[in-house]
Amino acid sequence: MSQAQAGPVPVDIKLRQKARLLEISFDDGETYKLPCEYLRVFSPSAEVKAAVERGELVHGKSGINISSIQPVGNYAVQLVFDDGHDTGVYSWKTLHELGEKHEVQWADYLEQLKSAGLSRGEMKLVPRKLTLLYFVSLPVAVGKEQEQLEVPASVATVEELIAWLKKRSDTWEQALDRYELTITVNKQFAEWDTPLEEGDEVAIVPQG
Repeated sequence: MSQAQAGPVPVDIKLRQKARLLEISFDDGETYKLPCEYLRVFSPSAEVKAAVERGELVHGKSGINISSIQPVGNYAVQLVFDDGHDTGVYSWKTLHELGEKHEVQWADYLEQLKSAGLSRGEMKLVPRKLTLLYFVSLPVAVGKEQEQLEVPASVATVEELIAWLKKRSDTWEQALDRYELTITVNKQFAEWDTPLEEGDEVAIVPQG
């Protein structure tokens, strides 16, 4: 059964599994990029609400992702997480409020975790091998069209990869700073916070 709701309504919902983000654009002009971990921790399910009432914190969900999104009438979606949690029905109002309060609620949550001596359950970072493809002006500037290399464990996202490449030499820094960059990971457009995994193919394309 559908339920009419007052307030902003999504005009676009995109699941970015690589970045572990749900990107939601509303008809009031607001767009929110909400991490899957945040959505799982603040699930509106009865299970999570009961845990909160008991003073318990959902934790250990840093690597979680959304497996699928199921529509619920014309007023909500059901998010299915890869840890099996699938009982949270996220109304448009709930999603908008989660977007509005993201920074404040997340900061409070991290402080509560710290006070309770609990962990987000961060996954152990290890060195990973990547295939890098260079386009437009980069092959001339850096002397190669592609390479395979192992990056340090600290290089876990696209942004960290670019920062690491810039440190290789002044030539690399100048080449990567000269133009705005478009990055793809495994032929999919990537965000700066897109995580990198073993065997990924990363293409770097200067614009301009």
